[in-house]
Amino acid sequence: MSNHKQIKSVSRRDFLRYTSVTGGVFVLGAVLPSFSPVWANAATANDASNTLNLFVSIDDDSTVNIVCHRSEMGQGVRTGIPQIVADELCADWSKVNVVQGLADEAYGSQNTDGSRSIRRFYTTMREMGATARAMLEQAAAQKWAVPVADVFAENGMIVHKASGKALSFGELASAAGQITPPAIKDLTFKSPEQFKLIGKPVTSVDLSDVLTGNTTFGQDIKLDDMLYASIERCPVVGGSVKTFNKDAPLKVANVLAVVEMPKQSLPVLFKNLNGVAVLASNTWSALQGRQALDVSWDLGANQTHDSEAYLTELKQRIVTKGKPFRQIGDAYKAYESSEQSLEATYTLPYLVHAPMEPPAATAVFKDGYCEVWACTQTPQSTQQNVAGALGIDKSKVKVNVTLLGGGFGRKSKPDFSVEAAVLAQKTGKPVKVVWSREDEIRHGYYHAISAQHFQAGIDANNKVTSWLQRTAFPSISWTFTGTTDEPQNNELSLGFGDLPFDIDNLSCETHKAPAHVRIGWMRSVSNIQHGFAIGSFVDELAEKVGVSTAQMWLTLIGDDRIVDPKPEGFDYANYGEPDGAFPIETKRLKNVLNELMGKSGADQPTADNEGWGISVHRSFVSYVAVATKVKVENNKVSVLEMHSVIDAGRVINPDRVKSQQEGAMIFGLSIALMSEITLKEGAIEQSNFHDYNVLRMHQSPKIVTHIIESTEAPGGVGEPGVPPVAASVVNAIYHASKTRIRALPVSKHFTV
Repeated sequence: MSNHKQIKSVSRRDFLRYTSVTGGVFVLGAVLPSFSPVWANAATANDASNTLNLFVSIDDDSTVNIVCHRSEMGQGVRTGIPQIVADELCADWSKVNVVQGLADEAYGSQNTDGSRSIRRFYTTMREMGATARAMLEQAAAQKWAVPVADVFAENGMIVHKASGKALSFGELASAAGQITPPAIKDLTFKSPEQFKLIGKPVTSVDLSDVLTGNTTFGQDIKLDDMLYASIERCPVVGGSVKTFNKDAPLKVANVLAVVEMPKQSLPVLFKNLNGVAVLASNTWSALQGRQALDVSWDLGANQTHDSEAYLTELKQRIVTKGKPFRQIGDAYKAYESSEQSLEATYTLPYLVHAPMEPPAATAVFKDGYCEVWACTQTPQSTQQNVAGALGIDKSKVKVNVTLLGGGFGRKSKPDFSVEAAVLAQKTGKPVKVVWSREDEIRHGYYHAISAQHFQAGIDANNKVTSWLQRTAFPSISWTFTGTTDEPQNNELSLGFGDLPFDIDNLSCETHKAPAHVRIGWMRSVSNIQHGFAIGSFVDELAEKVGVSTAQMWLTLIGDDRIVDPKPEGFDYANYGEPDGAFPIETKRLKNVLNELMGKSGADQPTADNEGWGISVHRSFVSYVAVATKVKVENNKVSVLEMHSVIDAGRVINPDRVKSQQEGAMIFGLSIALMSEITLKEGAIEQSNFHDYNVLRMHQSPKIVTHIIESTEAPGGVGEPGVPPVAASVVNAIYHASKTRIRALPVSKHFTV
């Protein structure tokens, strides 16, 4: 366990400040180095001291309040975080109350993205639980005048070993609150054999309310005198309003105001898009009024962007030598002298998040303060960006986090909250900005269009002796700079520059790719295109040399070892983890593949027109292998069955891991089979689910999830399942039909 943190008792006032919930008689906070503790007076706090991560409070009725500082969007974080604390605390799970934390930098990072909520806070949460338990045990020992070694915690009680008498947490809470928390080094922790909640399939704390509709999502917020806003945004990024008809919308019943949004320039950041808002007393009137705006646009420089022509340019560029960033040996010389060779180019279109709940935010601005209710993945970014847009200090912005009806990364961009706040300030009324499905698809932050090219040199013994790979796609960094025109280090670290193959000659390269739309991270980010391309190329290599795909993977990965790309020139980011933490372990990568082959049946014969495809990928410090079985008949692809194996280290809640893997298979199938965003004259052509297709129920196959039992530190879960899916699908299609697909989606080539 870490000894770099401090844990302190916190006042009920501070608990209220950071959660809007009154704290119990015993309140505990955790602090990490480099920030000021939130219980310190704001006027005297030293920025170089410590900051809060989590709170635990215990009421006198034995209710244990555990703060969840991350956003819940179905992944189960509001269950997983409390599970860990409650287990070490020996709490009665039936008495645990989960409290949603407000936006505040005191919590450390609240960004619910990057599959890092558990892996970044697992140790801290265990320390929180163990500290609270120790303080309760000390309080009981003092009350009974016995050594603390003579008492123990169990299911919400402190028990005296000799007599069997017991006191509840609530009875001891007040006294425990007066005890100085012990040092981390003096804590005792449960052994894994003693866990009662960690590693167990605990039911989601929100399940009952979700099933009965007793929940609050972003779209559910209603305030007195609230206005509903619908915004006509410029169809081309960087464009602006020239003229519009302000009077016509006001003739629509219940339309109360027409407001031009503040004009913005590049970089796009998380600012509002240029456009005009129509505000009404109901959504329908706002939408009808919006149709009467008759906006004339200055479309700007990006109006010439055509996604088909752009992809053609990328494909032409990617086959030429690029800018190397990781090298071993001389890949070009080895390639030229090889006995055999193989090369292939793979492409993906733009993609959009398309969560079931589009973005939604409501804001009130009064007396220089703003309060926001939003389905946000990033409450702190929301707070900061709203404050910047309104010209006020972020301490004057309160962000309430609702449940999210899906996110996939879209709701970590707070532009929709900025819109609501700006309109609330301009109108003096509470304002809810309503994004339609059309708005969400046409004005999102898009997963980058991309091209990847691979070349392999093979010797007389069918050994791969040379590997060249190039990638080109518009960078997320452009969203923040307005000038970046090639993939950046952190994006190259996502399943490309960290290639785990044991090859004597390697060259990893990039090419230029300027951006023309808002680019943003989407579930598994650049691993999407890199996992697809690498997994497909390995299958092609296996076919070339006449071995099974599984054997080709095992041969390329090589012996058990730790892969470190840094000595080869690449400053590998490894998902933000420090050097030495979560290394690339080939043993674990091979293990998920071997487990997949043993449990899926992917190495067994199939019926005519059927085929299995496999792929394996490491991302977000976890390891996943996927096998997909398809049938190709009458030019139609049907996905029959999918298996996945995940090694995510120690699993907190296997039920949630299974659900996340199932969701990842569906998400990956949508990308592989049918999803595509295209642009003509700078504008998105798709508008709703009739032309931006995602998987339907009748297209969903049987899905089986296998979880590796592990004592390793917890890794990511929400995203790692996605990257191997597309390659497994196109590989299966090849083995069923002998048709290679190198350009997604599959619907360009077959009916699905």
